[in-house]
Amino acid sequence: MTKPIDQTNFTNLHFLSRGKVRDLYAVGDALLLVATDRISAFDVIMPDPIPGKGVILNQMSSFWFRQMEDIIGNHILSTDAKDFPAECAPYLSSLQGRSMLVKKATPLPVECIVRGYLSGSGWKDYCQNRTVSGHRLPEGLKESSRLPETIFTPTTKAPKGEHDSPISIAEMEDLIGSDLTGEIVRISLAIYKRAAATALTAGIIIADTKMEFGLLDNRLILIDELLTPDSSRFWPADEYEEGRPQKSFDKQFLRDYLLSIHWNQTPPAPSLPPDIIEKTRAKYEEAYSRLVK
Repeated sequence: MTKPIDQTNFTNLHFLSRGKVRDLYAVGDALLLVATDRISAFDVIMPDPIPGKGVILNQMSSFWFRQMEDIIGNHILSTDAKDFPAECAPYLSSLQGRSMLVKKATPLPVECIVRGYLSGSGWKDYCQNRTVSGHRLPEGLKESSRLPETIFTPTTKAPKGEHDSPISIAEMEDLIGSDLTGEIVRISLAIYKRAAATALTAGIIIADTKMEFGLLDNRLILIDELLTPDSSRFWPADEYEEGRPQKSFDKQFLRDYLLSIHWNQTPPAPSLPPDIIEKTRAKYEEAYSRLVK
């Protein structure tokens, strides 16, 4: 297995920022997104990378972006590093498979979460008052229950190291306007519906997923990543049973480990044992193998 890349330092390129997973460079009029092997949980970056994770994320995002092009456009210019501008050539071996050249867009200040099942923070909110981000849900739902209808539950977009906060659709309208909010809700639900049906044929339930949108020449497009194990809950359909947590092909496995050691979910994050790193990698690989390969 190749050595994991926990961060890049392409000295001849114009470095812009380092996110939880992606390193961002300016290349001419475009942006270069490099998916590293960093992993975060509870919005905190772990000290140990997951080997090959960045390649999996990049390939899965590319797959899903193209699956949704008739619903909404995206920011991709190229995912083949050999086609990138000449200044990228010295870094070809590091870029190939884990990077994409994208159009510059203005990111919107919300993260757009679609839920088909009741899990994670949605389950916690439901237990308190039977609502999730302003959606009133019926009594009697259990952990991991399939929701009567798919719901859109936005959050704020917190700076690195801080936690995103749930908001209602009305609060999202206050942030970006009602027309744009309505368009995003419609598109997000359509993407989830198609992806959930596609994944089910591969034996995977997409319980929920997070999307990001941006504006390019006043046109709405998808940006960042799409339907990866970092941004979604993927469950094995043949083992699904409501009323309990599910096995998963995503970083819920890592979250569960961190909860088991009673980490307080604030930096610094604890080092990860080798078996946790390997099992997390294997789960990402299986999701990729089922959905894309």
